[in-house]
Amino acid sequence: MKQLFIVLLIASYGASAQSLSKPETAVVAVVKKQMPETEAFLEKVVNINSGTLNKEGVRRVGKLMSDEFDKLGFKTEWVTLPDSINRAGHLVATRQGKKGKKLFLIGHLDTVFEKSLPMEPFTRVNDSTASGQGVADMKGGDVVVIAALKALNAQKLLDDTSITIYFTGDEESGGGSESRRDFIERARKCDIALAFETAQGLNSVTTGRRGSSGWTLNVKARTGHSSRIFSDLGYGAIYEAVRILNEFRRTLGQEQYLTFNPGLIVGGSEVHYDDKTARAETIGKTNIVAGTALVKGDLRFLTEAQKENARTKMREIVDKSLPLTKATISFTDGIPGMEPSAANDELRKQLDKLSRDMGLGPVSAYDPGARGAGDISFVAQYMPCLDGLGASGKGAHSIEETMNTKEYPLLIQRTALFIYRLTR
Repeated sequence: MKQLFIVLLIASYGASAQSLSKPETAVVAVVKKQMPETEAFLEKVVNINSGTLNKEGVRRVGKLMSDEFDKLGFKTEWVTLPDSINRAGHLVATRQGKKGKKLFLIGHLDTVFEKSLPMEPFTRVNDSTASGQGVADMKGGDVVVIAALKALNAQKLLDDTSITIYFTGDEESGGGSESRRDFIERARKCDIALAFETAQGLNSVTTGRRGSSGWTLNVKARTGHSSRIFSDLGYGAIYEAVRILNEFRRTLGQEQYLTFNPGLIVGGSEVHYDDKTARAETIGKTNIVAGTALVKGDLRFLTEAQKENARTKMREIVDKSLPLTKATISFTDGIPGMEPSAANDELRKQLDKLSRDMGLGPVSAYDPGARGAGDISFVAQYMPCLDGLGASGKGAHSIEETMNTKEYPLLIQRTALFIYRLTR
């Protein structure tokens, strides 16, 4: 049924091409013509492992994409990061002009699939599906940008435009605030940010997405023979940790767009945790009251106000300790939220009009609660933003990740025409 819908969609697209201008129709034709080389390039980069910590692999993918931007007349550079961050760096491509809006196009070179994992090569599963590591998240999105710009360049429609492409090397495992300093500075010189994370089909786009931060709960308690728990030894560290987590769930668990996941919990007589490996070790016996407990988790939110309110409530819960226990909670900032805004929605309306002009149907705002954090959120406070413009697919971050190859050409065409209209 879905394949039939896509066939009908493509048919209606051809029937409504008269809504496009002559230059736009020419760009669409170029995208179609170059699809074999576009897909071949996508296969090439997917087959290079570029897990965040595989710095050599990230740089190899970056070099291939840098070469493509060089051919299009962009000035390319590699932004290096301090050795202490242990990340590969970022690819930046720029061109300066005076025509239309100054665009900031966002992608990332890394994937969640580290080199230690089995390699899943690019595979054409059938006539509508391709699979492979990062095929949709987000090498497919990066290649959408490259293919769209190639089509525009073939018609000399990049002349006198201002476009900055920023492909980060550590989106899947960020290197901290220092890693995004240059990213933010360059973005603030632009008018509009467009990000090419995985699309949710042809008819929705992301105008808001949640942010992500971390929290660590440490619990200390009196320890001794287990027969004295609930009396002169109090309740022990594990009961206190459980109380706190349950109160988090009970008090905050139904708030829209707010989630908090305890991803690791350990308790016992002694606990040791290594931040570099995310590995914990504990020692304990059933007849000893646990003297320490550790919980590490994430907190996801839509707005800064929601984040701060949640943190306040979590601190209040932590402070109400069970007898003879003491808990503390600390928070670390990660990726801010991308709040839905009128400016973002106005940008969506422009894409909606283009999509209708192409015969692809309307474009609505995707549920922000259904998306995780992304690089665009670092700059969302400075300019209108849209995300979810990349390849459509399913199963991101798993061996079942796939890309929809039927929708892929249409998404490239729409990206090319969106860039064209924004830069006139």
